Amino acid sequence: MTQSPFWRRFVRNKGAVAGMVVLAVVAVVALFGPWMAANDPWGMVQQPFLRPWTEPGFAMGTDTLGRDILSGVIHGARISLLIGVVSTVVALLIGVTLGAVAGYFGGWIDAGLMRFTEIFQAVPSFALAIVLVAIFQPSVGSIVAAIAIVSWPPVARLVRSEFLTLRQRDFVQAALLAGQSTPRIILTQILPNAMSPIIVMASLMVATAILLESSLSFLGLGDPNQMSWGYMVGSARTVLRQAWWMALFPGLAIVLTVLALNLVGEGLNDGLNTRLDGRGR
Repeated sequence: MTQSPFWRRFVRNKGAVAGMVVLAVVAVVALFGPWMAANDPWGMVQQPFLRPWTEPGFAMGTDTLGRDILSGVIHGARISLLIGVVSTVVALLIGVTLGAVAGYFGGWIDAGLMRFTEIFQAVPSFALAIVLVAIFQPSVGSIVAAIAIVSWPPVARLVRSEFLTLRQRDFVQAALLAGQSTPRIILTQILPNAMSPIIVMASLMVATAILLESSLSFLGLGDPNQMSWGYMVGSARTVLRQAWWMALFPGLAIVLTVLALNLVGEGLNDGLNTRLDGRGR
């Protein structure tokens, strides 16, 4: 079977292929975690501060309460990925909508929406996320909302710039002459042609969202009722010298997932770049 041009360009990037493999493993763990873990991540199943590989069935040791760290890492994959993906989807919905309207209509609508966007960009994103989560109390919902609110401005600017360029193209003018409605032109004519940079940005946004959730949890602003990698790293911050493994394994999970997402984003950029056809890496 002949490979599609996109896939052919994607697989040239060996790092992107490796990242895809890592993401596939993480996705399987997130989907089937409850059936893969030997213990309840909240259950006190062994003595506290059990070192890794010292007892059968506890490859990553236990934490301050005797909870199995391996089970926590497996269960935490679901919450960390859920927060990353859902917050990115919400941010894309907000950013694409505002950016498309601003770029298509231009004029005072563009100016007003961009000034509104700059209000959010004027405040450091991490500081704003801390304030939002603290106001609405730490929970998965408030963390997703906070990350989405601080993540949409770059999307809006990217989509606006794409729409400002594409709205001058001949196919848009032809659609206008054919009497197509404005929503139809935006959704069926311009937006599909602007999807390539949006897809690449989305993959990087998921990685950023996972890091933000981990940072919030490290500061004690994670959901205390949900096991996530960030929560595990945060709970280990007071015993880093005594029980290094408590932060090491969930920290490695975060690093590998974020690195894989960045590599896949680079591969998507290559795959969507038609100028790479006919050239080796």
